[in-house]
Amino acid sequence: MIIGMLHHRKDPQKVVKSYAFAAVAKAEGAELLYFTPKAVDFSQNVIHGYVYVNGVWEKKDSPFPEVVYNAGSPEKLAKSHNIIAKLKELIPFTTYSIGNKMRVYQRLKLEGKFAQYLIPSEVIHSTRRFFDLFNTYRKVVFKPVNGRKGQGITYIEGVRDRYNIRSCEGNCVLSFEELRDLVAQKLRDESHLLQPYINCKTKSGISYDVRLHVQKDGAGKWLITAIYPRFAPEGSIVSNINSGGSTNYLIPFLKQEFGDEYFNIKRYLEHFSLQLAAHMDEVQQKYFNERIDELGIDAGLDDLGKIWVYEVNWRPGCPPTFYLELDVVRNMIKYAMYLARERKDMYNNITGGTSIGVKPFRREVYA
Repeated sequence: MIIGMLHHRKDPQKVVKSYAFAAVAKAEGAELLYFTPKAVDFSQNVIHGYVYVNGVWEKKDSPFPEVVYNAGSPEKLAKSHNIIAKLKELIPFTTYSIGNKMRVYQRLKLEGKFAQYLIPSEVIHSTRRFFDLFNTYRKVVFKPVNGRKGQGITYIEGVRDRYNIRSCEGNCVLSFEELRDLVAQKLRDESHLLQPYINCKTKSGISYDVRLHVQKDGAGKWLITAIYPRFAPEGSIVSNINSGGSTNYLIPFLKQEFGDEYFNIKRYLEHFSLQLAAHMDEVQQKYFNERIDELGIDAGLDDLGKIWVYEVNWRPGCPPTFYLELDVVRNMIKYAMYLARERKDMYNNITGGTSIGVKPFRREVYA
């Protein structure tokens, strides 16, 4: 079986995770073909890609793979939209975008099943609307709609006629006029949303959230890859690892914070992560006829122990602290092989098993 790894970078040596994917694919009895959109030749049904052989990436002209793991930057791959769209008609892809924060929020709110776990969120279009909501909540989080890795998040708290500000740029106290100007500037730069602040802190007063990392396995079922707390640096509310946050193992953390209730909290988080992933998968299929392969759910526990969903990420990173890189890759490879087998079985059921692989799909579509 050939598993394609589609990326925007031409040289696989510049993509660190390509080595792990090639090694795990081989261990699972498959071959990884690394390629870019420009390497696809539809006239010959060939891809001019790379395979990893004896520690070296070698060029290889290969038949189309049975499945494609689309690993590159969506923004950079968008330049080759027509090629990728054509390829998707022929070959199953593993990974699909779930959209930005507000689109995910709106779909989940509309569906209703998990609406109670969503933090009220609204895209802000004016300083007037900002202050209308701020005066309701008094403690808010203001962040870019398309933000990534915790960047651009600002915490704002009203204290009498002053406003305490915390962000990655630093902490300060502003007057009403200064805050109004700051909000106006941020709105000019990019689209922002506002949420009430959820108090999720350790006993020692450190802000934290919990990353729920789930993937699909070789049977197309959701499994938990990892659940771990992430702690904000002192004086910050942003716990993202890329913004200076830190992490720890789940069970010691739960025992320290929740005592004898740690096991129930652990089961609560596990059950919630699998249920939300399954629901989001259903929603993605309903709206876009696509399936989700992996999610990183960022959640908080308030003073009453209720889960609140901060955001859902469709390409979660995995901190090296836990040595889970190969687990993540193994799950991805096994799921890719599952999709390929599913497509093969579907075709055999239609044709009576007279042919195998994706090549007949290409001839049928582009005859």
